[in-house]
Amino acid sequence: MKLTTKKFLLLSMLGLAASACGGDGSDEVATLKIVHNSPDAPNVDVLLDRSVALSNVAYGDVSGDLEVDAGARDVAVNVAGTNQTAIEATLELEKDKKYFVFASDLVSKIKPIILISDDTTPNAGSAQVRVLHGAPSAPNVDVYVTAPDADIATSTPVLSNVAFSQSSDFLTIPAGAYRARVTIAGTKTVAIDSGSLQLEGSKKYTVYAKDVKGGGAPFSLGIIAE
Repeated sequence: MKLTTKKFLLLSMLGLAASACGGDGSDEVATLKIVHNSPDAPNVDVLLDRSVALSNVAYGDVSGDLEVDAGARDVAVNVAGTNQTAIEATLELEKDKKYFVFASDLVSKIKPIILISDDTTPNAGSAQVRVLHGAPSAPNVDVYVTAPDADIATSTPVLSNVAFSQSSDFLTIPAGAYRARVTIAGTKTVAIDSGSLQLEGSKKYTVYAKDVKGGGAPFSLGIIAE
């Protein structure tokens, strides 16, 4: 199965993330989950309408589900603990949508990658998984999802030649135990091995590759369950 590239909204650094909390009780809300996935970027504070919404966000941090008012929001991103503003913008959020905002790439080229979930839920016997190549120092990759003890030498990747910042659509699979292995594209050379993973029914998972803190190998996987 080949990768389907999702439409990315390449906004300013963590711009949308600044909408991560606050609100006036409106029924028209959006949901956000913020992931700091820029390995050599400093910690940041995220401001909403000039008030701190998230503070001292570090590499690898993943927020909870945050409800915010839909509509136009004034946002800013500061270096943590300072008034040094890296980004300031007014952004539009659509109601009833769930946004995953990844601050990605090395700090010299930092950008957000935004994935959107729909409101469907897998049935009790199925899970849904999507994969994001979020490791800026890694080459294009193939992704294998197999039984825990399977040999990928005779397996076919579920995603092929995935480039940095690309993600798949959700893949629907039976709930159960799996193993994800990420290889250099066109080879069986394993760069990331998840070990055994238990995927529960009626859940969605976003699995993303990441650099070690500071950038580069060894690479690893982050997993976010909905």
